[in-house]
Amino acid sequence: MSLNLIEDPWIPVFCADGARRVIAPWEMAEADILRPDWPRPDLNIACNELLIGLVFLADPPLSNGDWQRRIAPDPQRLKDRLAPFAPAFNLLGEGPLFLQDQEPLPGQPGSVDMLFIDSAGANAAKNNADLMVHRQRYGRLDLPLAAMALYAFQAHAPSGGAGNRTSMRGGGPLVTLVDPGDGLWPLVWANVPCGTPGTLDELPWMRPTHVSDKGQQTLPPEGRVFGAEAFFGMPRRLRLVGDDTGVAGVVQKPWGTNYAKWKHPLSPHYRIKAGEEWLPRHPRAGRFGYRNWLGIVAQAVGSENSERALSLRDWGQRGGEASVVVGGWAMDNMKPRDFTLSVQPLLNLPVEAEDRLVGMILAAEAAGVALRGALEPVLAAGEAREAEREAFFVATEDRLLKHVQDLKAGNDPRPAWLADLRAQALRQFDAQAVPGLDRRETDRIAQIVKARKGLAGAFAGYGKHGREMFTQLGMDLPTTSKGKAA
Repeated sequence: MSLNLIEDPWIPVFCADGARRVIAPWEMAEADILRPDWPRPDLNIACNELLIGLVFLADPPLSNGDWQRRIAPDPQRLKDRLAPFAPAFNLLGEGPLFLQDQEPLPGQPGSVDMLFIDSAGANAAKNNADLMVHRQRYGRLDLPLAAMALYAFQAHAPSGGAGNRTSMRGGGPLVTLVDPGDGLWPLVWANVPCGTPGTLDELPWMRPTHVSDKGQQTLPPEGRVFGAEAFFGMPRRLRLVGDDTGVAGVVQKPWGTNYAKWKHPLSPHYRIKAGEEWLPRHPRAGRFGYRNWLGIVAQAVGSENSERALSLRDWGQRGGEASVVVGGWAMDNMKPRDFTLSVQPLLNLPVEAEDRLVGMILAAEAAGVALRGALEPVLAAGEAREAEREAFFVATEDRLLKHVQDLKAGNDPRPAWLADLRAQALRQFDAQAVPGLDRRETDRIAQIVKARKGLAGAFAGYGKHGREMFTQLGMDLPTTSKGKAA
């Protein structure tokens, strides 16, 4: 018998006692389950999204007050609420199939590799250009892995050539999940939006595909920015080819659903200016740290054009201390560059404290640019200086986290933060400039001495970067001999 994603156990999980087991979705509400246990981090992020979507589809809280009243897990209630949706969640067989076109698609099946974002496309493999992506890793997928890969692919689908649509949030969206730190059910329930239960006909594979060959767009339900389909979008037209022992191929046709103007509740969004369409944020390659917080885990400058994910905004009315799981593929058009997976603090600060935090982060950006510029007579242009700038943010992160606690306590850590930035910038400059200084040419020594003086001056408020730091920190600029600000 083929896999049913509502009724059958198929999700591997890691438990509090160190055991691993396989559960049906309704069992996510059992207290001892810590997290999904798929072999890839992108599948684990997607699995959390799927479970959140199932609860939103079948039994969401009506309000944040109702969310509080139902915070205790109730596996039997969840099982009962999910049961009516079982006919829509068969992976293979007759009738509607999970996240697949209603009717079989003609054509030669491609490799199941295509369900993974970091797999080589047909042209990359043909041209032997798959250095950073991979080919022929998966000859056949067992049914649970195929189901999870299919969901992750539809939810995060990148550009895929002519007519192959990206996901509702574009290719490789940024996902931010509130994590209270108490296991799987608390994480899932923390991120379920308020709403009313959905219906089978809200699932896109329960109706003919919205073919978009003429640019047709699929908008969110009238008067709303998302519905249940936000968690079950179907931008790609796919049919899995397999049997009860596994999936061996995938048939794909172009022009799947073309989503427009949806705002996914688990992703931050921005817009260029008021009145324009909201766009989902995407991760950048590299380490995710405090320099990436603005607009994602902290409010951004110009907040009327930037929104954290609904899940993070709701948490202010739901719970207390929590972390934010940040995940997603950094993409270069069709090419995956890096997978981001990071845990960051959830910042629910008073307005004044949040404004101070924004200024502190922007001051650090100015300090990093000042350091990079000062290193010009020491290091070659390009990657070496940029690496020092990145190292600057890594080295100051612990201090920034301490100052966040100071902000929460009602203190003003801005002067101490400026001192921290100064100490780290000069430490890095000296580490690069001082060794071997006496063996350099005289004119180069003079340039280095001048650069260090300029860097130190920036932290006293002088120069372009110094003015920027002091302005962002709300500190008075020094005055010149003529009484004008530097």
